[in-house]
Amino acid sequence: MSFRAKLLLMFSVSVVIVVALVSAIVSATLRRSFERLDQERTAALATQFRNEFARRGQEVSRRVAAVAERDSTLRMAADLARPNADSSPYVNEAGAVATAQQLDLLEFVSSDGAIISSAQWPARFGYKEVLHQLDEAATQPAFLRREDVADGAILGLVAARPVRVAGSQLYVIGGERLDKSFLASLVLPEGVRAMLYRSTGPRFVPSAVTDAAGPVPGADALGPLVAAVLRERRESSQMVPSTSDLAGDEMLHAIPLAGRDGEVLGVFILASSRRELVAIERHIGWVALLVACAGILLGILLSGWVAARVTQPVDELADAARQVAKGNLDARVYTTTKDELGYLAAAFNRMTRDLSDQRDRLVQAERVAAWRELARRLAHELKNPLFPLQITVENLVRARERDPSQFDEVFQESTRTLLAELANLKAIIGRFSDFAKMPAPQVQRVDVNQAVRNALKVFEARLAAGAGGAPIRSETDLDPGLQPIDADPDLLHRALQNLVLNAMDAMPSGGNLVIRTRQKDAAVQIEVSDTGTGLTKEECDRLFTPYYTTKQHGTGLGLAIVQSVVSDHHGKISVESEPGRGTTFRIELPARMPETVLARGADA
Repeated sequence: MSFRAKLLLMFSVSVVIVVALVSAIVSATLRRSFERLDQERTAALATQFRNEFARRGQEVSRRVAAVAERDSTLRMAADLARPNADSSPYVNEAGAVATAQQLDLLEFVSSDGAIISSAQWPARFGYKEVLHQLDEAATQPAFLRREDVADGAILGLVAARPVRVAGSQLYVIGGERLDKSFLASLVLPEGVRAMLYRSTGPRFVPSAVTDAAGPVPGADALGPLVAAVLRERRESSQMVPSTSDLAGDEMLHAIPLAGRDGEVLGVFILASSRRELVAIERHIGWVALLVACAGILLGILLSGWVAARVTQPVDELADAARQVAKGNLDARVYTTTKDELGYLAAAFNRMTRDLSDQRDRLVQAERVAAWRELARRLAHELKNPLFPLQITVENLVRARERDPSQFDEVFQESTRTLLAELANLKAIIGRFSDFAKMPAPQVQRVDVNQAVRNALKVFEARLAAGAGGAPIRSETDLDPGLQPIDADPDLLHRALQNLVLNAMDAMPSGGNLVIRTRQKDAAVQIEVSDTGTGLTKEECDRLFTPYYTTKQHGTGLGLAIVQSVVSDHHGKISVESEPGRGTTFRIELPARMPETVLARGADA
């Protein structure tokens, strides 16, 4: 039998064993996910409603303020400020102005509280408003208010503004209706509807519930939720039977709408249908039942054979693969089968043997190449100072043989040359030695901004003089909120110095050096940028390779040391550069070092 057939049987057995558990887990997970998404969706819609409510309030305030600033309003206020003024000519003024300003509600009220003109109910001419409430409302943004109109009471989002003329004042009160038109303007996802309840008293009135289409049928089910919101004056959610012909229940979320004095004048209700959840759960139940029946019958007949013939070879192969992943290339799989599993095991064994041989050859080749490169670089670096040493010794011999009287003078000058070149040799050997034995970080809390300042301070004189005689202008952009990090201050100082030196060498004709620091999540980012000659992509790729340099007299170890320091601090370093456009080195160091690194540093 082929491995494909065996795999099919194993899959069938697995389905039989886990089908009941999977169906239960999927149903529970689906329900939790649906409820979480429903809560998130409801919260987003509630936020949308609040934003739309606030935006409408601002728009109402703006329009009412525009009415208060109209010339006709000012003339009316001045006319009514006169003794024994007649307000009857302005009875119909509010209707025309409301239409022009696109306001559903608009009233002009005199300084004694009498309504001069009403757009929503002209018959209210002469009715009295409470003056102290008008004075308070005139200093506040738009608010919710119960308005009386010809066909009953409505909810309105209104604002009031005073018009002061000649020691008297006229009040402008305007706004918009909060009704089905407002609900229709909300953008709702499928399965969600918005409703508005206008409070008429402490008891719930089903006819006062409306949605974007008008009165809501079957609104009695909303009674307990609305009553709780009116009583407690806070948002509330409740699961209730569906109030429409849709299958499933509805999750309701109610938001109280309070007036200026804190009284709850209405309730905004979001209803989220659970029809999709019910349908999916039913479908999962039927599928799980069918799969379970088929799987149980098949599993009884084949589970033992599949476990013995397929599971054991696969487990052995997986175990061998894990050993190879850990570095054990001597792992082997032993099987006597002649099917696809046998072929796979044989191929696996050949692969591990080939990998082992290749690893040995590669390690040997890398060692030879590393020693050759080290010898070549070291010979190159030592050859340069050896030639002046040879010339100096020859000059001493020549001076001794030709003119012994001047030998002392030549001897002193030659001694200085010899000492200088020997110091150069010592420095070269020291650099190679330092790179070969980079110390383990001695970690402590380090202020990165101060480390940058200290590194720049060392080069102040050289920056002013410039690499080639032209000055280099240094600039820092340090994040003042940068937190201290775990680092070795000496190694960090050394890495920053190498980057600054590299930037200075890249600007022989002067330029700008910029060092920036930034907080980046749980890490600190350091950028060192210059306006020098720049690098090609190929040079960037090889830049951190030990002994590779683009400079005439460089050792190729500076940036390799920087990378070693960053790596020891569990950080990252990268470079961005283009020829003629400068170079930027970017270092990211974690704010906290792993405990294992801290322990090694303490032991060292």
